[in-house]
Amino acid sequence: MHIVLVEPEIPGNTGNISRLCAAEHLTLHLVEPLGFSLDDRHLKRAGLDYWDLLDVHVHPNYESVAEMLAGHHFYFNTTKAVRSYTEISYKPDDVLVFGKETKGLPEELLLAHPEDCLRIPMVEEARSLNLSNAVAIVAMEALRQAGFPHLLKKSGRLFKGGDTAHEYL
Repeated sequence: MHIVLVEPEIPGNTGNISRLCAAEHLTLHLVEPLGFSLDDRHLKRAGLDYWDLLDVHVHPNYESVAEMLAGHHFYFNTTKAVRSYTEISYKPDDVLVFGKETKGLPEELLLAHPEDCLRIPMVEEARSLNLSNAVAIVAMEALRQAGFPHLLKKSGRLFKGGDTAHEYL
């Protein structure tokens, strides 16, 4: 599964998302321009010691991502969509696209893919969620549907609802 951040601006958010991608075996794609340097201490601090686990690609523009991942299904996450992210049947090679913190995804991208625009339901008065929280919410639902293919296994079994912790110790 792929996470695409189009022109992210806040290093701490991208660092948190990088850590999620590393821990859950998701490929991260960053679309320039970035609002920070990849050497930014806040970015590295948020990602902590997970950087060696991260599969990250930096792209000069969105078209580069679209070309690299041609044939995959893209979902565009925006507060402007009507359809909820929970209405989708995700596949392991889907692409989840998120926009920059201050403006979201470019309008032309949303207009080009209206049937693939998704939102996280929230109260009308709320403008949006934090980008790293939004990525985590949608990505974990997609991974849940895929059966958490890279979930750490203990004793050859996946931890499932209703099981107790002592069964895994």
